[in-house]
Amino acid sequence: MSYIEVTYPSDKKEFYALLREQIKLYTAGETNRTAVLANASSVIAQAFPDANWVGFYLVDGNELVVGPFQGRPAVSRIGFGKGVCGTAWKERKSQVVAEVSCFVGHIACDCNTHSEIVIPLWRDGEIWGVLDMDSVLPGHFTDADREGLEAAVELLN
Repeated sequence: MSYIEVTYPSDKKEFYALLREQIKLYTAGETNRTAVLANASSVIAQAFPDANWVGFYLVDGNELVVGPFQGRPAVSRIGFGKGVCGTAWKERKSQVVAEVSCFVGHIACDCNTHSEIVIPLWRDGEIWGVLDMDSVLPGHFTDADREGLEAAVELLN
């Protein structure tokens, strides 16, 4: 199936409803986790033109290992509790960071990044990975984005 360009509305409720539809469309029927996450990262990146990195880190023992993503090369492994991704895993909750330079222990992959959001991926009460998104704009991600993305990643379980 080829990608069909869509225009995302500015209203957050409508935006996330369309994002969920797009994720469903491009992951439906696929059972391979890598394929699902690859298409999901692409769909999400298309929806967020001001995001300079969109991807997944997957739990592997006591580390998160980079999975499918859109953007520049990234850190391959992140320890439990390290950086924004490891903090989301350790605290078992999403992280919205308005300015990464103010986040103690931030792991810089791209010096152009200002804001970041990390959403844990849950299955059977356990975190199996995280969605990580960076933006070149300070304060780009909001609580509405956190809520919308939390609902969207439920489709990936």
